[in-house]
Parts: sequence; C-alpha cells; structure tokens
Amino acid sequence: MYKKIAYLLVILTVKMVSAQNTQKAVAVQIDSLLKNDFFKSTQISVEVLDLSANDTVYQKDEKLLLHPASNMKILTTTAGLIWLDTSYTFNTSFYYSGLLMDSVVYGDMYIVGGGDPDFTTSDLDSVILEIKKAGITEIRGNLYGDVSLFDSLFWGNGWMWDDDPSTDFPYMTPLLINDAAIQIAYQPGLIGEPVKYQLIPDTKYFNVTNSSITIEEDTSDFEITRDWINRSNDIFIKGTLSSKAPLDTVAINIVHPEKYFLNLAEEHLRKNGIIFEGLVDTAKLPEFAHPLFTFQRKFGDIITNLNKKSDNLSAEMTLRALAGKYFGKPATAENGLKMLDSLTILTGLDPSNYNFSDGSGVSRYNLISADLLAHVLKYLYQSDTTHYQILYNSFPVAGVDGTLENRMKNTPAYKNVHAKTGTLSGVSSLSGFVKSKNNHNLAFSIIIQNFVSNSKIARYFQDKICEILAGSDL
Repeated sequence: MYKKIAYLLVILTVKMVSAQNTQKAVAVQIDSLLKNDFFKSTQISVEVLDLSANDTVYQKDEKLLLHPASNMKILTTTAGLIWLDTSYTFNTSFYYSGLLMDSVVYGDMYIVGGGDPDFTTSDLDSVILEIKKAGITEIRGNLYGDVSLFDSLFWGNGWMWDDDPSTDFPYMTPLLINDAAIQIAYQPGLIGEPVKYQLIPDTKYFNVTNSSITIEEDTSDFEITRDWINRSNDIFIKGTLSSKAPLDTVAINIVHPEKYFLNLAEEHLRKNGIIFEGLVDTAKLPEFAHPLFTFQRKFGDIITNLNKKSDNLSAEMTLRALAGKYFGKPATAENGLKMLDSLTILTGLDPSNYNFSDGSGVSRYNLISADLLAHVLKYLYQSDTTHYQILYNSFPVAGVDGTLENRMKNTPAYKNVHAKTGTLSGVSSLSGFVKSKNNHNLAFSIIIQNFVSNSKIARYFQDKICEILAGSDL
C-alpha cells in the first residue's frame, strides 16, 4: 500500500514539474514576443488561467486598469445570463383605450416599449397582422408610444459626441426598431445626374437632400450623413460617385428612435388597410387600457448577435433589462451597473477597484483589468455549465465567424479560440477561451492600449499569444 502511495506521489510530482516546465516555456515565448519595439510606448495586460487544472499559466500586468472596449460586453452578457437567464423576455406591447365596437377603436392605440434591441419592420408587420385578426379596421384616435420604462438619458456615460452618426452609437429608448438606424442603398445615376438612392425600409419620415453627382471617375468624396451636429434626422447625400461604382448600402443612427418607430407604425397600419388619421406622439399608457398583442423576444435569442457582431445596442438593452428587473422603473444604466458590481463580487474581486460606465464598452470611462475578465470567465466555467456553454457559443470563433472571421486561419488557434474582441481608437482587446494541445480549457484576457498605429498590429500580437496557448502542452 505504501509503495502504491509513493508511486502515485512520484507520478503527481512528475506531472507538476512537467506542467511548471510547460508554463515556463509558454512564458518565455510570450515574453519574447512582447519584447517587440511596439511595446516601448504601448501597454499590454495579459492573464491566462488553466481552467482544467485550476492554475495560472501566465500573467503580465494583469491588474493594470485599462479601457476594455467591447470586452465590457463579457461582463454584461455574463450578468444577463446569471440574473436574467435566457428566458427573460423583451416585450413590445400594443394596447387600445376607449371602446372597440364594429371593428373600430373609438380611442387611442398605445405601443409600450420594452427595450427589444432586435425588433424590425417585419416584426411590426406581424403585429399589425394580429391586430387585423382581432377585427380592427379603423382607429379613431391617436397613436402613442410609452417610453416610460427607461430614464431620459439616450447615450451612455462618457460616449463621445463626435462619433455621431455611426450606428455603433445608437440613441437609446425602450421603443426600438431596425437597430435604431436607417439604411440607404445607393448606386450611380447617369453621368452628370444625382446618385440614385433608396431608404430601407421605404418611409417618408426623413427629409433627404441629394446634392450628389455621378461622374466618370471616382474622387472618393461621396458621403451620406445626417445633420448630427443639430441632432436632426435630416439626411444629406453629397459629393461625387464614380459611374463604375457598384450598388452599396450605408447605415446611420437615428435621433429619437421612438418617433421613428411610431412613424413606421402609422405608415404600416395604413399599408395594411387599417384606417388611421390621428396624431402621433409619446404618452404613458393609461391605467385601464385594453391589451391587444405583445411581441416577445427572449434574452437567449439576442446573445449570439450581441457577442459575435459586437452589437452595442443589445448590450445596452441588456444592462437596462437588469436594472428594470431588480430596481424597477425607470430602468437606468446606473442601476444596471450595480449588477456588474455584484458579478465582480461573485468572482471574489472588489468592484471598488474598477470603474464601470456602460454595458457595451463604448465609454472611455470604463476601467477594468485582464485579471477581472479572466476571473469572470473562470467563474462561469466553474459554477454554471449551462450558461458557460451559451457564452462560449456566443463568442466569435477564430477564422470562422463574427469579428474573428478573418483571424488566426492556418494556425493551431483556428476554430479553437472562442473569444470576444474589442476595439476603440488606440485600444484593442481579446478575451475568451482556448484549448491547449493536450485539451486543457484555458481562459485568457489580453488588453492592449495606447498605440497610434492601426489596430492590426495589436491584433497580430493577440493572435500570436493565442497560437502559443493553442500549441502548448500543459
């Protein structure tokens, strides 16, 4: 018996020494990589945890506070999985007040926003079809949108004014449609004539000024924008476009998306044969209104788009859903961030050591560490297998899809790394999971900050670290 115990101790010691030697080899490779001149003026923070062995593989300035960019979505999604669960629903609800008699509503119609980030024109048409099935052919009143679920702050704390009108900076409201954006398809006209355009969806809501000209050769000054300085939805199409240019599409964000939603609702009621001639405005749902139909979308159905495409709107709606569920109306970003504090406590770390400002990572006020991100991933892996698998599957896969579609191909990390990217000017982050050569599950976080070159260089070093980890025998 003693010989068996001694033998097992010898085997265990050999394995421990082997693992330590491998970790040293990994550290040597990564340290050598980070001696590049790029890091003379650029900061990098790295933490790698062996989840299978419950051990630390590599650390470098892992507690340094940096901007996470869209790696902030890891905290938001994880908090959503823990406290909302995949079954939580974003509800867009339709009501009427007054009397419904002989297919006519003698009163007003109300649409109550529930923060659904993926509600589309197609969804709107499906709801209007249900209204028609209820026998309604005319509304002799007004159309109101109830946006009382949220407070009046339309952007996150620290969002930058000059990033308007990018769709990465959506104006937030509980009543959303088409990603709070409008798409404009465009193509050359005849030489000397304006560029042709089409709003998607087709709507009369926008005032469009088209001063563009189609020319024979490209001058690269063509632009489609919005009067964002005055926070107006007036659209301008200007500059010149080559006659050889292909059909293309651009998207821009919208001010007051709730008004756009209501305008589309008005237009589509009429398109579907429902008579409506009233006013359109926002107002709170009256106490004794009658329910007509509620369109529901589960939180579980938005997670993949949230992380693979790094959708800022979905992340911010998740943050406010957490606030609404646990703190009530109005749902505020401030209350949602309290749930990120709670998540930090679950990992065994102190939330007072970090600064959380939004749910998407757009704000440069966010300050967190690679250590926090790695420990959040570790916590979910160890404590909640079901939700860990959902998060794992929602991350972009190296060389396959999402924001990692074109990275790490023809390397050991290909189809192996599942990780969330993050990009701001001068910031690049990558955090997620990778399997080592001997099938150990690793959680890693890499944040690179303070560079003035293209983020392609920062991504190169992230990819190389992932290749080292994927090719290691731990």
